[in-house]
Amino acid sequence: MSCDAVQWRKTHAKKTHTQAHTHTQANTGTHAARMSKTLYVLYEAPTGYAVYKVLTSEEIGAGDVALQKDLQTFATFSPWVKLISFAPFQSPENALEDAVCISESLVSPFLNNFLSSVLAKKAKKGDVNWELGVCDAKLGSAIHDDLKFPVVCNENVVEISRCLRMHAEKLLPEHKEGDIPRAQCGLGHAFSRNKVKFNVHRSDNMIIQSSALAEHMDKGVNLLGMRVKEWYGWHFPELAKEVPEPLKYAKVALLIGSRSTLEERDAEEVTQQIADILEGDEALAARVYEKAVTSMGGDMAEVDWLNIRAFMERVTSLGSYRESLQQYLVEKMMLVAPNLTELMGQNIGAKLISKAGSLTNLAKAPASTIQILGAEKALFRALKKRKGNTPKYGLIFHSTFIQRAAKEHRGKISRYLANKAALACRIDCFMETPPAVFGEKLREQVEARLNFFDTGNRPPTNMVAMAEALEQYQKILRKRSKRQREAQAAAGGNGDDEVKQEVPKKKRARREEVQ
Repeated sequence: MSCDAVQWRKTHAKKTHTQAHTHTQANTGTHAARMSKTLYVLYEAPTGYAVYKVLTSEEIGAGDVALQKDLQTFATFSPWVKLISFAPFQSPENALEDAVCISESLVSPFLNNFLSSVLAKKAKKGDVNWELGVCDAKLGSAIHDDLKFPVVCNENVVEISRCLRMHAEKLLPEHKEGDIPRAQCGLGHAFSRNKVKFNVHRSDNMIIQSSALAEHMDKGVNLLGMRVKEWYGWHFPELAKEVPEPLKYAKVALLIGSRSTLEERDAEEVTQQIADILEGDEALAARVYEKAVTSMGGDMAEVDWLNIRAFMERVTSLGSYRESLQQYLVEKMMLVAPNLTELMGQNIGAKLISKAGSLTNLAKAPASTIQILGAEKALFRALKKRKGNTPKYGLIFHSTFIQRAAKEHRGKISRYLANKAALACRIDCFMETPPAVFGEKLREQVEARLNFFDTGNRPPTNMVAMAEALEQYQKILRKRSKRQREAQAAAGGNGDDEVKQEVPKKKRARREEVQ
C-alpha cells in the first residue's frame, strides 16, 4: 500500500470520528434541553382537577417493568411529584358536566379557569421551559388551542398519570380512604344516565324491538297454526278449506271442539259465535257448522282433545298478544314518527327505522338510500357481477303506492316516495312535537303523482303543499296554547276572575292611548 493511501485513510477516519462526536453532542444537547423543561401533569380526578409538578428528570417507559413495579408503592412515588393546585368540584352536577366535556375532548369553563389561574403567569412571562402533560392527545390539542399552553402527551405522561390515579387518595388534600372509589361510582352512574338520556315517550328503540318481535311472532303464529291444522285436521278436515287463516282456524276449532258434543249445543248460538270470529260472515259460519255436523273426520279420545285444546289455547293467546302488539306499534309510531306513519304506514315505517338503526340515522340518510333500504344483497350482487340493473326499491316495495302503480312507473314512484319519506322522517326527528299534517300533505302529493301517470294532471308543487301544512300547523299551535291557558286558569282556581278583571284594564289603556 502506498504512503498516499495510508495518509488518506487516516484523514478520512479522523473526519468521520469528528462528525460522529459532533452528532452525539448535538443529540445530547437536544435531550438535555428537552429534559430541562419543567413538566406539569394535569390529573382529572372524580372529585376535581389537580396539577402536579414532576420533580425528577427520569422518564418512565412503557417497557420499563421494574420501575413501574417500584412506583406502585407510595413511598417510592411520592418524591417524584408535588401538588401545585387542586380545584374540587362544587357539586355533582358540575362534576358530571366536566366529565362529559372530558369525554368529548372539550375544555370546560371550570377547567379553563383552573388552568389559567395556575399556569397563566408562566405563559404571560414567555417562559418556554415548561410543558403541561395530558393523557388525552385530543384534549391536549384543545387546551393548546384555547390557552396557548405547550402541551405534551407521551408514554412518560401516561405512566405518571397512572401512578397519580393509583395514589390519588394520599396525594390529594382532604381525601380519606374510599373517597375516590365512591366518587367514581357516583360519577360513573350519573355519566351513564346522561349518555342514555332521551325522551322516553319518543324512544325509537321501542319501535325497533316491537317491530322485530311482531315479525318473529307472525312467523311463529303461522307455524303453530299449521301445526293446529295438521293435528285437528284428522278430526275435522273440511275446516282447513273454509277457514285458511291460521289464527281464525285455531279460534273456530277451539269453539267447535269435539264434534261428538256439537249436536248437544244450540246450533244458532254456535253459528253466531263462529260468525263473530269470522268478522260477521254468517253464510260462511253456517257452512262451517253444517260441515262440522256432517264431517267425514275420525273421532277423538278425550285425552287427545285435552292436549289439542291446550295447544289451541296457547296459539290463540299468542295471536291475541300479536294483535295487542300491533296496536301498541301503531300508537308508538304515531307518537315517534307521525308523518312517516301517515305516509308509509306503521309497518313499513317501523321496518325502515329498524333497518336504519334509529330514526336519527334514517333522517340523515339520503332519499336514494331509503329507496333501496332492505335490498342491500341484491344491490351488491348487481354491482359485483356488473350484469343487470341495480334494484329500484327495497322495503318501500310493500307500500300501497308502488303496488298500485303500473309496472313501467314503479321506479319513478319509488324514487318520488323515497324523497317524501326522507322529508317526513327529518320532520319527525328534528321537530320537538311533530304533528301529522306534514305527512298528510306528503301523502296527498304522492297520490297526485300517482294520478299524474294515469291522467296527466300536474300535481301541486312541494312549496304549495308545505305552505298549506305550515298554515295548519300554526292553527294546531294556537289551539294547543289556548288549551294550555285554559288548563292553567282551571288549575289556578280564580283564574277566570283574574282574566275578566284584566281585560277591562287593557281596553281602558288602549282607549286612553287613542284619546
